[in-house]
Amino acid sequence: MATLYDVPANELIAAVAAELPDSVEEPDWARFAKTGMSRELPPEQDDFWRTRAASLLRRVAIDGEIGVDRLTTAYGGSKGGSNRYTVAPTKSTEGSGKIIRTALQQLEEEGLVETAEGEGRRVTPEGRSLLDETAGDVLADLDRPELERYA
Repeated sequence: MATLYDVPANELIAAVAAELPDSVEEPDWARFAKTGMSRELPPEQDDFWRTRAASLLRRVAIDGEIGVDRLTTAYGGSKGGSNRYTVAPTKSTEGSGKIIRTALQQLEEEGLVETAEGEGRRVTPEGRSLLDETAGDVLADLDRPELERYA
């Protein structure tokens, strides 16, 4: 049986985003929110919210107990340090905690993620089975001979 580690991440995230329940939907304010300090504009993709929720589900499953603070670091970027008068090196910036927190809360309402007291969030058995079953479907659909050993 294939697990989430056996398939490419981008293929798995796209498939899990399609499998997520309908209650995981973009809030009204998300159309205007940037994904972090390093961005100038909000995301333009139509399915951004479900893709980010699927990516968060995968990240929490891989990292185990993880908090929003570490996830903002993982989803951060780099901001250019140059301005008109000086040239400074780029600086690492964090991602949007509000987007991450809200998506995790929606996943928690669906029973895919749970809160571990004092440790952050972790994936429930239902969330793990969703990821693994979707990974099996993705692996069956992929036409990549180097992945045949996992089937």
